[in-house]
Amino acid sequence: MNPFDGSSRATGKSRGMKLIFEKHRDGRRGFSYGLSDVSGTKPLAGKYCRATEARLPCLSELDVVRHYTNLSRLNFSVDTNFYPLGSCTMKYNPKFTERIAAFEGFLQLHPLLPQLSGGGMLAQGSLEVLYESEKLLAEITGMSAFTLQPLAGAHGELTGVMLIAAYHKDQGLRRKYIIVPDSSHGTNPSSAAIAGYKVKVIPTGADGYMDLEQYKKQLNNEVAAVMLTCPNTLGIFNPKIKEITDLAHNVGALMYYDGANLNAIMGKCRPGDIGFDVVHLNLHKTFATPHGGGGPGAGPVGVSKKLVEFLPISRIIRRADATFALDYNHPKSIGYIAPFYGNFGVILKAYAYILALGKEGLIKVAEIAVLNANYCQARLKEYYDLPFDKTCMHECVFSASRQAKNGVHALDIAKYLIDQGYHPPTIYFPLIVKEALMIEPTETESKESLDDFIDTMIKIAELAKNNPSVVTQAPLNMPIKRLDEVRAARQPDLRWKP
Repeated sequence: MNPFDGSSRATGKSRGMKLIFEKHRDGRRGFSYGLSDVSGTKPLAGKYCRATEARLPCLSELDVVRHYTNLSRLNFSVDTNFYPLGSCTMKYNPKFTERIAAFEGFLQLHPLLPQLSGGGMLAQGSLEVLYESEKLLAEITGMSAFTLQPLAGAHGELTGVMLIAAYHKDQGLRRKYIIVPDSSHGTNPSSAAIAGYKVKVIPTGADGYMDLEQYKKQLNNEVAAVMLTCPNTLGIFNPKIKEITDLAHNVGALMYYDGANLNAIMGKCRPGDIGFDVVHLNLHKTFATPHGGGGPGAGPVGVSKKLVEFLPISRIIRRADATFALDYNHPKSIGYIAPFYGNFGVILKAYAYILALGKEGLIKVAEIAVLNANYCQARLKEYYDLPFDKTCMHECVFSASRQAKNGVHALDIAKYLIDQGYHPPTIYFPLIVKEALMIEPTETESKESLDDFIDTMIKIAELAKNNPSVVTQAPLNMPIKRLDEVRAARQPDLRWKP
């Protein structure tokens, strides 16, 4: 299915929705190369040249600019719309960090320079940024040391599980299992399985916490680690978290902290202080760097003291003369898990963000994020089912089961929100909540924005009761209407044909 075919175009928008290939006109050019000013050059031999011209569209510069500008206006982004995507913290990315990342001294630095003989002296500023970023993240989380190499959250998870495996192997122990709750992110069991472990899943009790008795039954000396999100994906902080970590340590298991929800407790509670041995962070969530289509991720991993020697190489050290260098002398290291030093530009933005907010600012982030989520929960729980009715942290999880009785499902609510100019919240996750609607407003939204969104959610609840077809037909005002999602998945039309 071509989403830009005539049946999908919004009224009056068909001309602007043409594919760039449809705008092709022979002979049009957006750029012309001048004549070579290098003497003695010869044309490439025929065997190196194409027999036919590349089938690329010919357009003027203005055509190209308008095409991509109009495409960008179809996007939902944090800069253009309220983006309450639960469990994936999508908050505003301050533009001053973009300016810092674009400083010529950072932007033009070749990644091999710090590795060349003596080259580190020409990259001292960047090495210092990496070194100081590790120290700041360690302080925020209560860890002993960090690696910045992982390129996103799931990559950080895999790195963390590899560190756990290396630790147990060094101890001469063979451990087969990793425990996860049934509310975990899907990447948790995936990362464990990729690293060679079998997964034990613990159910969630009626209180919204991992069932402690079932957890105790599954703990034994074959368990390598317990992977937890804290607060959990229901947006609830488990008051027995210290007991959980102590029980794991009693059987020699390590505790792994999924950092997706750190935004809720930043500056209030350090994972290391409550017993976690490994932490991965999402700089593209908690520390306000671009997320998804806005830029690459970064998933640094921190460890407690007993795991430091297994961290990936190279590691950045500060020498006695206060200069910085790359250190490869770690024989127990798990080796490289990514090229170079991680996504440097993302790390740089997070570093600037942390320094700009400072300790008190980071604490305020958590406080306002929690306040905003509880405000949404308090105003909406009259209209949507609340599976676990208690104070939430940074996100609240509703169920659209009440609306589903009238044929309006979580997916329909999401589609209607698109029509109203909102990016939908996360739907159908966590999997343990039927018709789940997970809302995370973050700390960067004003009360006015929250009120507008909440009023729209109340309107949807009323429509679901009195006029459900209005919701189930949405979106009606978007360039792309309701697609046959099964057909779109099974018969994708991804290539233009003349």
